[in-house]
Amino acid sequence: MRPLNSADFTNTTIVHPKFFFISGFASIPHTNYYYVFLCSVYAMTVLVNTFIMFMIYTDHCLHNPKYIPVFNLAVSDLCGSTAIIPQMIDTFLFKSHLISFEACLTNFFFVFLFINMQSFTLTVLSYDRYVAICFPLRYNEIVTNKSTLVITAVLWVFAGTANVIAVIFINRLSFCKSNVIDSYFCDPGPIHLLACNDNTPSSVINWTHPLLILWFPVLFITGTYILIAKALLKIAETSERLKAMKTCTSHLILVSVFYLPICITYAMGSTIHQNARMINMSLTTILPPLLNPIIYSLKTEEFTESIKKLYRRKKIHCR
Repeated sequence: MRPLNSADFTNTTIVHPKFFFISGFASIPHTNYYYVFLCSVYAMTVLVNTFIMFMIYTDHCLHNPKYIPVFNLAVSDLCGSTAIIPQMIDTFLFKSHLISFEACLTNFFFVFLFINMQSFTLTVLSYDRYVAICFPLRYNEIVTNKSTLVITAVLWVFAGTANVIAVIFINRLSFCKSNVIDSYFCDPGPIHLLACNDNTPSSVINWTHPLLILWFPVLFITGTYILIAKALLKIAETSERLKAMKTCTSHLILVSVFYLPICITYAMGSTIHQNARMINMSLTTILPPLLNPIIYSLKTEEFTESIKKLYRRKKIHCR
């Protein structure tokens, strides 16, 4: 794509391109196989997360503080996958690389809104495990439906506000250079590199955003598990200690699947090849929404019992 015309650009003029060109996986060979993989993952993600939401909504036994974050995670996973995978397939499989400036900002907003909520929900789940193990006798007093719903609502408002601010600052950037986004979606990092006016305030937001949605949650989760480990060491019986540890296993797997690839990519910075970065980040955004419900929900005893009850009801109804 040719650079934008900068003849009319001045320090007081904001120039927006009519379209951005998303380069994506153009330089990576055999990407058609990757799109087949994307379609399969998306179909399974929609199916599994919809099933999780249906079960939690219909079974009153699951209407407790533990499953409010699980329902919220399923919503975030489903909406997040819908915000990014169909757009990726349309962009690269059907060669629709052009995206309007307004649609690009909308895409950025929703992709990061649901990624933010996935991160925040994992943080809420770590708090739930912390209270359950460190304050078992006060768990029902501290973690209630009301408190969990309030925390979830506050996090949605916070995530939405943070992304609105980020969109406002991107909208104040002027683009008089290339309009090619070197990513697989409207990634704010590559977009900032295209700006030709003073993008210091927007760059600050761009660096603050990962701090809020990545490093703070990681530090919080790490802190809760340090306290959990101390509490587990005080349990005298090995069987009780293992039982308590087992309740944390699924959450730790979710945390590892979601955060480790992102942290590694950010830690490597410019040393990682751009193609490797895009594949790694795309897998980070599409695999956790599929794995989260399978790892955290379908393996829990309460959820298994709920599925068995549904099966028995349908069996009786058929008779």
